[in-house]
This record gives sequence, structure tokens and C-alpha cells, in this order.
Amino acid sequence: MRPRPGERIADPACGTGGFLLAAHDYIVRHHGEAMSREEKRHLKYEALRGIDIVDSVARLCAMNLLLHGIGPMDGEAELPIRTDDALRQDTGERFDVVLTNPPFGRKSSVKVINAEGEEERQELTVVRNDFWASTSNKQLNFLQHVHTMLKINGRAAVVVPDNVLFEGGAGETIRRKLLQQCDVHTLLRLPTGIFYAQGVKANVLFFEKKPGREEPWTKKLWIYDLRTNKHFTLKQNPLTRADLDEFVACYNPENRHDRRETWSEENPDGRWRAFDYEELIARDKASLDIFW
Repeated sequence: MRPRPGERIADPACGTGGFLLAAHDYIVRHHGEAMSREEKRHLKYEALRGIDIVDSVARLCAMNLLLHGIGPMDGEAELPIRTDDALRQDTGERFDVVLTNPPFGRKSSVKVINAEGEEERQELTVVRNDFWASTSNKQLNFLQHVHTMLKINGRAAVVVPDNVLFEGGAGETIRRKLLQQCDVHTLLRLPTGIFYAQGVKANVLFFEKKPGREEPWTKKLWIYDLRTNKHFTLKQNPLTRADLDEFVACYNPENRHDRRETWSEENPDGRWRAFDYEELIARDKASLDIFW
């Protein structure tokens, strides 16, 4: 994602701040010596913003950032982290980069006491004017929220479970709109048990928000399959940075418009393959749940 000095970076489900700290450290490591005084001040006070719905977790995140010298010590400037439900509303703030791993769980729900005095859960459908579709699926709502949060040409990396890629109804509507209005350029298919509970399959979806136009912005979706014939465990065989080296090389962050497939008819085991917009839209429910 290569965050840069002067950019604003957000995580609407920040947890204890892993993504925000990684972004901060990347900027310091790659640009620290060349940064102006104003850029350093911006990085300390204004660059990073996070929200978490759990108060104690948001506090841990704020403390984490503070220990890295991020945020005000005197209480005069705005705190980088706040406790809130990110999906509740559009705050109007816009960001250059959004990095997030929204909470896992298919539905948003609330506890209520029914007529018999028993506790039950009712689904919460999030309805917002800036959303393409109303749904109780949390990840689909976070995907729409991330789109709202981005500045034009802002870029996002969002961890999503497989159901976001294939679910019909609101899922199909959101995928079609995302492919039309954003440049959805990369999908990293992760092995099971990396981000969520064992058995839950996760992906990282990379896209850029674009200005409105008739023609769709997505030309090609590049997919890297790190799942087929791959097996990792948290203790015996954990995922390491080296396991992602080929993906990063294929992604080509220096110039992501210059990419080469590793898959071909001659090399069917290649893990890196491109799919045209027309192919994606023609698939049942515009499903992005693609293997070969």
C-alpha cells in the first residue's frame, strides 16, 4: 500500500492498532530522514485515525500509538482513536488510505427481550444514503463504508471473508457497483485460519476509489491464489513474510500497471492470473470467488 508522508490513513475497525502502527513505521522507515518538520508534525498528530466499537480495545490502541510517539500528550489536539460504531454514520472525513480487517460475523444484531421475557437477537440492517445496498451483513457494510471514507483516488486494502465474494442479493449489487465505480485491481486469496477462526476463509481486496463516469473503472482483476495446496497452522507451520514474497513481487508495488501472469496453459500451477471486467460481470452473481 506504500503510505506516504502527508497522507491520512484510517482503520474503521482498528482493534489494538496493528495496521495503523505498520503504516506509521513504514513511513518513518522509508521517508523519515527526508521528511520536513511539517510532515513529521502531521504524522504525529493528524495522519492516523482509528475507530473501535469496544471501549477497552480503543484505549489499548490509543496507548499503543502513544508508546510509539503518536498523538497528543497534553489533550489539546484531537485523539487519533475513538470509541464508536463506525457503521453508524458517515462522519464526512475522507482519507488517502484505508487499511482494515472488519470484525468477523455474518450479521449485525442487537439483543432484545421478547414478549415472553426471553432474550433473543434481532438482525440490524444498516440503512445509509451513501450505501449502494441495505444489508445486515457486517462485512458488506464495512466494504461500502470504506468506499465512502476514501478520497477520490484513495486506496484501500480490506480483509474480507469468502461470503463477500459470492453472496447474492445485496452482495451482488455491491460487487457490481464496486467494479464499476472503483478500480478493483487485486485480490489475495489467503489460506484458512489466518485472520479468522480455523476453517474461515479470508481474502484481501485492494481497490482505488475513482470519480464518477459511465465507463467502468475496473479493467482487470489480478488474483493471487495463496490457498490451493497451501496449509498453515498457528503453531507448527505459521505463515511467514517469506510466504508472501512471491505475491508482493507479482503485485509489483513499484508500478502495479506493469504485471505479468505466472499462470498459463503451459504452467497451470501458476498462482497469479488476471481476469477482465467482462469475464467478472458475466459470472453468476458477478462472483469473485474464483479458482483455477
